[in-house]
Amino acid sequence: MSDNKTYTITDLAHEFKVTARAIRFYEDKGLLHPSRQGMMRVYAKRDRARLLLILRGKRLGFSLAEIREMIDLYDLGDGRIEQLTLTLKRSRDRLAALETQRQDIEEAITQLKQDVRILDDFLKMNRDRGPAAVSFKEFVRSHTTEFAAVAE
Repeated sequence: MSDNKTYTITDLAHEFKVTARAIRFYEDKGLLHPSRQGMMRVYAKRDRARLLLILRGKRLGFSLAEIREMIDLYDLGDGRIEQLTLTLKRSRDRLAALETQRQDIEEAITQLKQDVRILDDFLKMNRDRGPAAVSFKEFVRSHTTEFAAVAE
């Protein structure tokens, strides 16, 4: 692949499975800087690399402002030390946030499984007993100890 390789917006859209509109949006936000040949946008290898970083950052949950801050530090001329230092900090922060979200999700799944079991048991009991079955409130009260054990 030559260093002078260029890409059209269609090339990049197909390669990265995004819309041309998304690419233009990133351009409007100052994240991509294609040159022009007449009315056509021409993206350089650098724009392609930036788009890859933008999409990866978005997939990992970074905001466009955070992504911009990280990729704009590339040109400082310090061997990318500042860029990599900031990226490491942001990545650690994002990882901590994702781990917290995962814990929240795991707790929600546990709670939903318990709720589904309670509702399923109640509905099965009512189907078996017919209209004279106990109320849901009575059912929950009578199974409180069992449900508490499931939660542990």
